[in-house]
Amino acid sequence: MRHLHPPREIRRFPDEPYEMKIFITYVIIGIADGSIYSIAGLGLVLTFKTSGIFNFAFGAQAAGAAYLMYTFRTQHGMPWPLAALLAVLLAGVLGGLILERLANVLSGESTAIKIVAMVGILVGLDAVLTSVYGSATLPFEAFLPTHLIRIGGVNVTEFQIIVTALALVAAGVLYMMFRTARIGTAMQAVVDDPALLDILGTSPSRVRRFSWIVGSTFAAISGLLLATFLGLDVNDLTLLVIFSFGAAAVGAFSNLPLTYLGGLAIGIGQSITQGYLGNHQAFQQLPSNVPFIVLVVALLVIPPNRLVERGARATRIESPPTPTRRSTAVAGGGVLVAALCVLPFVVGFHLTIWTTGLAFVVIFVSLSLLAQTSGQVSLCQMTFAAVGSATFATLANHHVPWGIALLLGAFAAVPIGILVAIPAIRLRGVYLAVVTLGFGILVERVFFPTFLMFGATDSLSVPRPRWGFINFTSDRAYYFLTLLITLMVCGLVVLVRRGRLGRLLLALSESPPLLRSNGVNANLTKMLVFCLSAFLAGIGGALLGGVTQTTGGPTFDFSISLIMIAVLFVSGRRPVLSAFIAAGLYVVAVSYISNPTVQNYSGVVFGAAVVIVATRIIPIGVRRVGRGIRASQRLDERTPNSWLGPVEAGTA
Repeated sequence: MRHLHPPREIRRFPDEPYEMKIFITYVIIGIADGSIYSIAGLGLVLTFKTSGIFNFAFGAQAAGAAYLMYTFRTQHGMPWPLAALLAVLLAGVLGGLILERLANVLSGESTAIKIVAMVGILVGLDAVLTSVYGSATLPFEAFLPTHLIRIGGVNVTEFQIIVTALALVAAGVLYMMFRTARIGTAMQAVVDDPALLDILGTSPSRVRRFSWIVGSTFAAISGLLLATFLGLDVNDLTLLVIFSFGAAAVGAFSNLPLTYLGGLAIGIGQSITQGYLGNHQAFQQLPSNVPFIVLVVALLVIPPNRLVERGARATRIESPPTPTRRSTAVAGGGVLVAALCVLPFVVGFHLTIWTTGLAFVVIFVSLSLLAQTSGQVSLCQMTFAAVGSATFATLANHHVPWGIALLLGAFAAVPIGILVAIPAIRLRGVYLAVVTLGFGILVERVFFPTFLMFGATDSLSVPRPRWGFINFTSDRAYYFLTLLITLMVCGLVVLVRRGRLGRLLLALSESPPLLRSNGVNANLTKMLVFCLSAFLAGIGGALLGGVTQTTGGPTFDFSISLIMIAVLFVSGRRPVLSAFIAAGLYVVAVSYISNPTVQNYSGVVFGAAVVIVATRIIPIGVRRVGRGIRASQRLDERTPNSWLGPVEAGTA
């Protein structure tokens, strides 16, 4: 990823040390870059402080604002001030109003449901932008002045001065507002006790609406500034706004001045490492990963008592699904297995798609065990799968027997599960989700291209097994092998859930303090579930590589982990059944769509479906309709005279 402001060549002056000029230039560039991260981080923290919802769609909002300005300015010829104003009004103000309504509906939901809803918004917005504007990078003409100004012997652009001043003013105004203004005090109280705020004469809805508008406006502004140097690319803009997560983490997702300083520190760190280490082969990936390193380290060193899970007191506790009768489960499972055994003979050339779906069933089952059974939100499940796949492929290519290589690949993912479990011991809720997301991005960007995983080519060949006269090299044979292993994994998960560990995991999900009060080590339980989940995901990753007989980084992109948790929660709460449904929706159903227009907008439909399920719009509507029908029935059961008023009834 290119740097936002590539350092320009500087002439050497005899009156000042050349190296000091270089260093100061890198710092100035870093301050300008960091100011953009600060603006985005301030908006992110503001909405989180006032709603308890972490806006994972923040980057999509920023990208949307940039594309809107491109539409108004480049395609329709508007002056840039008017185009920028309209973009900020639509993406910031209108977007903030929409998200405030969504946040209000989600206020009593669990952390997982809130994350799923915001992921739905992210996927839907990205799909809309890609469908309308295409996936190619579009040029975005600079709209702020970029003339050079020489200050103290160092060249500074007017853009850098404007951005730095804008971030400083925004941080100062927000800080003073929270310290002195009534609306600032109300913002801090609205998420935890809106009823008390209402009694004191301040409308909670108005406070939330104001904070979401301001936060979304900051997202829109950061998108316009980033697009000036990156061009219009949905993925780049979304990822770069994720850099602001590190700035928010420095401020413990609540302290605005520290968030501002965190953004500056990230920008300066990136610029200095790019300038001094960017040309070294061993450190080429370091500058672009500084924000994720800061994110992970900050969440690991900040005291847990400073990471308040806002709105947790009002969170609805989900009751576990009603257990299915054993006879019903056995009958349903038998029908499913029979159907899967018949599939290879009827699906034709789509067989590899169904094999891929089975491999994803294993990964979804591993995620279900972690997220739905034990209540631990993980956004790096594909990282576990990638480690298992890379290790398995390397061992199998070195003539280790296929079955042993599969198990060793799965066991190789276990230490990664332990690494992720360490922050899970001290973090929970949205903080655990954010740190696992940062960890997944870090592993993908630092380790995927190295010899430790997929190598410089980002690809490894994956052999299929052959044991004497037993040959699984054909597509049909490999399908049945994958089906067998998938059923074994599902059986293992069923046994775990019905055993003592399963009961402990359910208790961990509902009340960790209660688990500790009964003498159970909750930290050890978390460690066990992460290790088991990573092991199973490693098996799924290894099976996935065998479908195409090649494996590489793009198969395990970090964004897939985000989408997977949304798909899983949409698919229901039965751990095994929901895994099959999720794999069917995510892999199989999409592959059967041949219409290009439908393919382009499938992400939009999925995002809308996720939001509908997360907000329970359909169940609420069904209940309201049901109440209306029952009320009508009660009216119909009355006597005819009861429909008349007292005078008419007496006349009759």
